Amino acid sequence: MVKANPSPANIRKAVYERIAQQDDISKAELMAEFTLTSSSLTRLLEELVHEGWIKESGLGQSTGGRRPILYQVNPAHRYIFGLEISRLYSSLGLFDMKLNTLKHKRWTMDETMTPERLIQYVQEQVEVMLEACHVPKEQVLGVGVGAVGPLNREQGVILNPLYFPAEGWSNVPICWLIEEKTGIPAYLDNGANAALVGEHWALRGENLQHMLYVHVGTGLRSAMMSGGQLVYGAVDMEGSIGQMIIQADGPRLHGTGNYGALEAFASVQALEQQVRAQVKMGRNQLNSADGVQPEALHFAMLVEALRNGEAFVQELFSQSAAQMGIGLANLINILHPEMVILGGALISASGQYYDTAVSVAQKNIYYYPEYQPVFSKGNLQENAVAVGAAVLVLKQLSI
Repeated sequence: MVKANPSPANIRKAVYERIAQQDDISKAELMAEFTLTSSSLTRLLEELVHEGWIKESGLGQSTGGRRPILYQVNPAHRYIFGLEISRLYSSLGLFDMKLNTLKHKRWTMDETMTPERLIQYVQEQVEVMLEACHVPKEQVLGVGVGAVGPLNREQGVILNPLYFPAEGWSNVPICWLIEEKTGIPAYLDNGANAALVGEHWALRGENLQHMLYVHVGTGLRSAMMSGGQLVYGAVDMEGSIGQMIIQADGPRLHGTGNYGALEAFASVQALEQQVRAQVKMGRNQLNSADGVQPEALHFAMLVEALRNGEAFVQELFSQSAAQMGIGLANLINILHPEMVILGGALISASGQYYDTAVSVAQKNIYYYPEYQPVFSKGNLQENAVAVGAAVLVLKQLSI
């Protein structure tokens, strides 16, 4: 094993993060990974215990001598909020330093949920959660925000996302607004990145280095990880997967974006658009939509029809899933991840959608079956963004 050799300024944080990855870790295990003398590591561990960042958790198994002291993160030393801002639902969670969920609230993003209303609601929930858990605000490290992109992470601004039900979601200085209302520092990244970070944290014991996350919902969002680190581009890349061309001269979604782009085939918006077009042409094959105006048709109705076994809707979902599989194969053939995690409303709506997308992707993966990435719906699923947003705050930690 190659020992880690961080700079003196980062050694405390590096040791702390290693302890966070594995509860009940011994000094000997840490010595095997860091280029520190025994006395230096002992002194560092004593400092972290004294300051409350870690605690002794018992004694390990003896290897012939005295049983070693084990260390773990002190969960009650500080606390973190993780906030998801999405188009259909948003959520807020309060977490301890082990990322245990202490409180969690999820709500619908309807036409009344403007940025101002959301910030007010978040402030109210922050106060309620802190009081319920008897946590002083001074013990909160920050609010991590995983939001629909595109965005400017450095400035903490949500730029011009599409398809929000409410107005006003353009050039929103979300971090500044949260800090002003709550008095707690805020950190921003896109929701796909946050979800991937959350799922990676949940799987930290598996030491995965190369991962792909794809959210299939109102829009298509993706994030990738290489060498255990998020991959960033020159601009926010969250929604770029939706513009992948999978059919030359194909349709566009709502008359915008690339012709033949993946989002025109495999998204909630695409499915709604296809059904509405059929109804407008008098070919209403959706039994549950009798008497419903085309523009009133929405995804929840399609999901209900799918679960009722309506053949027309089943066919639409199957076609969408197959096109999603092609898009996944394209990404996999470029990135070659160890694991591919799929989330979002379409994945949650139907197990068959997930199965079809994975099956089509596998048939189009180069080197398959010698190379077989693991496909998963994730451990955290709908909580992945909020948990990942909290992990983003941990990554900002200076101890």
